[in-house]
Amino acid sequence: MLTLAAFLLALVVLIVFHEYGHYLAARLCGVKVLRFSVGFGKPLLLKQFTPGGTEWVLASVPLGGFVKMLGEQDDQVSSADAPYAFNRQSLAKRFFIVAAGPVANFLLAILLYWGLFVSGMPGQRAVLELPVAGTAAARAGIERWDTIDQIDGEPAATWEEVNWRLAQKIVEGGAVELTLRNVQDQTRVKRLNLDDVTGDDLDRDFLAKLGLAPAKHLPARLGKVLPESPAAQAGLQSGDVVRAVDGKPIVDWNGFTEEIRSKPGKRVRLEVMREGRTLALEVTPKREQIAKKEIGRIGVATDVLVTVQYPLGQALSHALVKCWDTSVFSLKMLGRMITGEVSWRNLSGPLTIAQVAGETAQIGWLPYLIFIALVSVSLGVINLLPVPILDGGHLMYYIVEFVKGSPVSNQAMDIGQRVGIAVLVLLMSVALYNDIVRQFGP
Repeated sequence: MLTLAAFLLALVVLIVFHEYGHYLAARLCGVKVLRFSVGFGKPLLLKQFTPGGTEWVLASVPLGGFVKMLGEQDDQVSSADAPYAFNRQSLAKRFFIVAAGPVANFLLAILLYWGLFVSGMPGQRAVLELPVAGTAAARAGIERWDTIDQIDGEPAATWEEVNWRLAQKIVEGGAVELTLRNVQDQTRVKRLNLDDVTGDDLDRDFLAKLGLAPAKHLPARLGKVLPESPAAQAGLQSGDVVRAVDGKPIVDWNGFTEEIRSKPGKRVRLEVMREGRTLALEVTPKREQIAKKEIGRIGVATDVLVTVQYPLGQALSHALVKCWDTSVFSLKMLGRMITGEVSWRNLSGPLTIAQVAGETAQIGWLPYLIFIALVSVSLGVINLLPVPILDGGHLMYYIVEFVKGSPVSNQAMDIGQRVGIAVLVLLMSVALYNDIVRQFGP
């Protein structure tokens, strides 16, 4: 039920924004809009706020929508209504009205990314496990607990960013330079060859194939130190690496927390590494009652969790770049599918989209909004493709009309319509087949 609800909500939001782009542009150009429909088929709800005004419709099949304008399909229009007909508008106005739908999808994605960057997007640092022998990461000399900070000089603070940037690089081919930070905060650069993976691996766990996997156990490195906590009073700082507790060597974060939890109210001697120096500090864990059991806490958290956050201006800049990068990546993938460089298995349909909608909604509203932004960009890109029946196909006709000085003939548009429908049916069939294979295949 959650998956269905999340999928339908995402569809409604994306459809409404896309169609409202067309509607608003039409109204700005003085074109009369006869119907604004979310979905196809039989109307479930129909509301007309003024006599002769726009009909607002919620239809039975919510897999799209449309805005019907006066004179859009060369209908007979009275002389009195001629100024308000779509087909009587200038070429520039018609181009603007048609392009406004995809543009609205891009604007939605930018607004969502902007808000997310301002509020802060939580993520997990890319702290690495020891690579499997023979993988590209092992050959590059990557070690356990190395943290990826940058890829080819671009920040990659979280696993989500690492996954995204490497996916882009894989499509381009070649190698990348990883800026790594080890557990002692020493920085070094390693060259990771991407020849082991191709575009066909993008719908699989390509990071694992490269040898990049999250650390199973985290280093005992402090991230956040709460103010006025026992840790702060003892002089512990963010970035400190705990090496021993009361002389007992500490291997990872779990071992450190177990030692602290087992010593409520007892003074503990810590050995920590800070900027290459070994320090001895003493701290007394605060007593806390958890499930009728007394444990010790000192007010620290691991540094594996991070929040990517920017001021308003920087957040908008990052949102624009994110939208642009996603659009370019989508076009590159589609182009390589057409040329055969990338498998059509990477094409996803409604079943996969619904599954991801449910998964992200279950995790939380932030991942769900990121999902909607990503699909909104994809929807904008797809609608701008020069395929008759899509917005991009109509824009292509208008460009031809501008060049030749007269509209495209009805015969050419009819042929284009049939070709466009055939292309869309083919793409939808491939996407649905991929969905079924992912869900029920081996």
